Formats: sequence, structure tokens, C-alpha cells
Amino acid sequence: MRKRPGLASMLAVYRRELLSYLTTPTAYVFVAVFLFAIGLFTFNIGGFFEARRADLTAFFAFHPWIFMVFLPAIAMRLWAEESRSGALELLLTLPAPTWALVAGKYLAAWTIAAAALALTAPLWITVNILGSPDNAAIFTAYLASLLMAGAYIAIGSAMSALTQAQIVAFVLAVLISFLLTALGLPLVLDFFSGAIGGGAAETIARFSLLHHFDAAQRGVVEFRSVFYFVSLIALCLGFTVLAVDARRGG
Repeated sequence: MRKRPGLASMLAVYRRELLSYLTTPTAYVFVAVFLFAIGLFTFNIGGFFEARRADLTAFFAFHPWIFMVFLPAIAMRLWAEESRSGALELLLTLPAPTWALVAGKYLAAWTIAAAALALTAPLWITVNILGSPDNAAIFTAYLASLLMAGAYIAIGSAMSALTQAQIVAFVLAVLISFLLTALGLPLVLDFFSGAIGGGAAETIARFSLLHHFDAAQRGVVEFRSVFYFVSLIALCLGFTVLAVDARRGG
């Protein structure tokens, strides 16, 4: 059975983009720094051993904040670098639908994030050696972390498509990611509760990545949380398609 042109183009772009990560220091530096940072926050700040509990609460608690900075750094090059180097014009001449180009590049970046997350598996093994953790809850948290990573990368992809400057794309992505994360902080919710009422504050909290990720950390699989992450990814990728189409049309 022949592959559809769009799917074949997406896979070709995916392979090209993934190869570009693996043949340059970008992916390796990201993974190394990410593992160092998550280890530092988990053990030094989160008090992993001091808690004396066989769980990964201290580990997952820092994911939104670390992802918020590290993943836009991965995504900022997706389109801004192509535009700066002039390779975007060549890419857009390919007989491929824009969605296939966007999806291929996005999935390559998400693969790097997934690989970095997978390399933290020894920590999961460690807590099983030390005690009897709730492995179902840990699996759920890992799955939610992967979806959240996809959302941050999608935001970075959209910002990268807007500008030729990687630094500008990075700053914009971090800013938007911070706003969508901070909406779920108790301090922010208390402020909105006092200003506009508890019901409205709860509605605002539902737009926060932190709000939906916290539920998954407790081992609760909520359809609305999965729907939130998938919808945010789709919305940002749709925006990326529109931005790239504007350049293609221009």
C-alpha cells in the first residue's frame, strides 16, 4: 500500500529534523543539561532522600518549571533557524502540505524530549528498590509529563514560526509558557478569587498546564486533562501552520 503524499512528506521531514538534532550538539547538550537540572532540583531542592518516601513526588513537581525553560530552547530553532539560514524557502518549495512539514518538525523535537524523559527511568527503578511505590500513579505522571512536554514544544513551534530570531522565539515561548503555568499557582488563584470570585478563579485555573498536571501526579487519569493538552498542542500547531502558510503564500 502506497503512503499518502502528506504522510510520506511528514515522515521525511521528521527523519531529516531528527537527524539534524542527532548530528549536532543541540540534542546532546539539551539532554545532559536537562538530566543535571532535574537531578539537582529533585535531590537538592526537592529533598528526595529526606522525605523518606518511595515515590517520585519531588521529581515530578519540578517538571512544569524545567520544561517551561528547556523545551522552548529546543523548539526555538524549528522555524526561526530555517528562516535565518535561508533553508525555509527551499523547504517550502517541496510538494508537501504545510501541515506535514509542521508535524514532522514538531514530532522530531517531541522525540528528543521523550528520549530525555525516558533517561530518567533509573529513578523509577530506584524507588522500586527502596520501597513499594504506586507504579500506576508514576506511569500516569510520566504520561502527563510527556503530554505537557508536547504542549510546551508546540508553543515554542508557534513562536518560532513568527520570527527569524531564535532568541525572540525563545523569550516569547517562555513568557507564554510561564503565563499558562502560573495560572495554576495557589497565589494566583487566591488573587483571582479575591478579585472576581472563587468560581471564576477556578475557571481560569482550568487553562493552566499546572492544574492539569497536578491531577495526573496523584494518579488520576482525567479525560479533560488529556483533552486540554491535546487541544493546546493542536491549537499551537494550527497556528504554526497558518504562520508558515503566510510565508509560503508571500
